[in-house]
Amino acid sequence: MAEQEISKRHPLVGLHELGRVARHAESAAELEFVVVNDTRTLLPYRQAVLWLEHSGVKALSGVVKLESQVPYVQWLNRVCRHIAQSHDKAGQVLLADLPVELTADWASWLPAQAVWLPFKRGDVSGGLLLARDLAWTDNHVALLGEWVDIWSHCWKSLARPPLRWPWQRSGTHAHTEKPRRRKPGRLLKASWWKLVWAKGQWRQSQWWTDIWQQGAWRNLAWWKQPKVWGTLLALVVLLFPVRLTVLAPGELVPANPAVMRASLDGVIETFHVQPNEFVNKDQPLFSFDSTLIKSQLGITRQALATAQAEYRQAEQQALNDPKAKAQLPTMRGRIDEKSAELDYMIDQLSRSEVLAPQDGVALFDDPSEWIGKPVTIGERVMRIASLDDVEIQAWVGVADAIDVGPGASVALFLRANPTSPVAGKLRYFAHEAVERPDMTYAYRLRATLDKPTHHRVGLKGTAKLYGRWVPMVYWAMRRPVASLRTTVGW
Repeated sequence: MAEQEISKRHPLVGLHELGRVARHAESAAELEFVVVNDTRTLLPYRQAVLWLEHSGVKALSGVVKLESQVPYVQWLNRVCRHIAQSHDKAGQVLLADLPVELTADWASWLPAQAVWLPFKRGDVSGGLLLARDLAWTDNHVALLGEWVDIWSHCWKSLARPPLRWPWQRSGTHAHTEKPRRRKPGRLLKASWWKLVWAKGQWRQSQWWTDIWQQGAWRNLAWWKQPKVWGTLLALVVLLFPVRLTVLAPGELVPANPAVMRASLDGVIETFHVQPNEFVNKDQPLFSFDSTLIKSQLGITRQALATAQAEYRQAEQQALNDPKAKAQLPTMRGRIDEKSAELDYMIDQLSRSEVLAPQDGVALFDDPSEWIGKPVTIGERVMRIASLDDVEIQAWVGVADAIDVGPGASVALFLRANPTSPVAGKLRYFAHEAVERPDMTYAYRLRATLDKPTHHRVGLKGTAKLYGRWVPMVYWAMRRPVASLRTTVGW
């Protein structure tokens, strides 16, 4: 429906609207968000990538926070760099022109049809990569090229403000500046050295005695100098010990929940409890459709009765007929087989109704999404969590993984109640990062609560992980230095 509305509107109208949005943007970050997300109002596409020559991938469509270390972003950096070197004009990107190591993963990350829109403003160059399933025409490329030219002009004016170096001054003030006066501290230093070096006193072994007797040491008052105090204060601030902390998205989860899985292959007929409802042990939770099981149970019972009747008839005939007597073991085996089938069907019928193994809260989705849905044996349907069995779970990004051990302090600031954080102790920190739904990699951690909380399971917030004590200069420069090493490589 959105594509039909875009196609009905004249392209110049959409270009005019996007140009007005770009001119009224207040920051470069806002413009970067507009070019990868709002360009679809001009022409529809599936994915957009903004790439800069010096900084790599700058923005992605549909992504709020960009992680530069994930495989997808690293692959995009290689692709965009190769396209920028081989395509100096706007046009379609042909997979045949790319190296094999880049096209091998293209189908996993991007649609087949892509267009490259380069731009260059001063010393900043880059490009916009748009990908979709439909082919691009020359009219599309021309329209998008005009939009990128408008956008890059607005972005350049906001991305880097004009620099003013300390020695750059206006001509009027440069000629009217007053001459600098020598500070008193410098005069004192000059007097001290003049006293030492005058008349060759520095050659005498007791020159320092003359300085002491003449009272020149009183003019040294270095501890009264503002520069000395400023330097000492800066050293104290830089070396002041602080706790190394990182922030990560977190939530309250059950520590040891009882997982209720499908006990057989079938269709869920009804739920006896509602989400977040407290249940007691052996209380019915949900039931499967037992119509097929009951019909098979009746057939099995009838087959068993028939086998037993045939066996009794063969016993009577075995008194006079040796042939009938030889068939008795076979009929007895058939009775045992039908008895086993009957026991199995009775067990299946009893398993069609799932009971709660313990007291707790039932955690599952909307029951209407499960009723009538076919499930396989072992598929998770719900969890039963005890009220006092709660812990903290958080996901720490790859760039924020600090050195912590079991027992480290963790605080969870819930969005529902940010003024009362939930405190806990770290008990588990994953050794390997896993991929999350937003295509970023993170380490999972679990922390036990210091004391029971009245907050329910499932509330989300921001977890704060406390590491070791470090100087403030390390705390302030850790991320910039890590980013510098990632960019420069040393």
